[in-house]
Amino acid sequence: AVFNPKITYGSMTDQDGNEYKTVTIGTQTWMAENLRTAKYNDGTAIPNVTGSDEWKSLTTGAYCNFKNATGSDSIATYGRLYNWYAVNTGKLAPKGWHVPTEAELNALITYLGGESVAGPKLKETGSTHWVNPNTGATNEVGFTALPSGLRNAGGAYEYIRYYGFWLSATGGS
Repeated sequence: AVFNPKITYGSMTDQDGNEYKTVTIGTQTWMAENLRTAKYNDGTAIPNVTGSDEWKSLTTGAYCNFKNATGSDSIATYGRLYNWYAVNTGKLAPKGWHVPTEAELNALITYLGGESVAGPKLKETGSTHWVNPNTGATNEVGFTALPSGLRNAGGAYEYIRYYGFWLSATGGS
């Protein structure tokens, strides 16, 4: 990822030993990288579900890599995709951390000036990972949002390099 060189980042480590940059925005501290763990914070493995038919019939937590990528660079950059059931366990985030609630995400958006201006302030600049043009992106707060795409309810992969999607602890799938 292309981080903001003007920001002083903190760091944290997940249950797999992956290290992440963190950033404080207002009174909230956020991970500045996408989660890429394959374990819940109690050490239990999260199933890696690669098949579309299996993914769409899940009723338990799972993760995948976009289009089942295996390259460590891709996983380190874009992170992993998790389904709602994994988020809903309450054990997805590293110990001492939590998946944000909708209220926490809204507080971040409000702090940044509202929905119409928050996105560019959060997005990684340039077109290294975003489709060109990545208009207006400043990453001024160091969040470094990336377009990791999604895996839809039917099991298809969509939107990498175009959109980033985040589930909240209080949202749905």
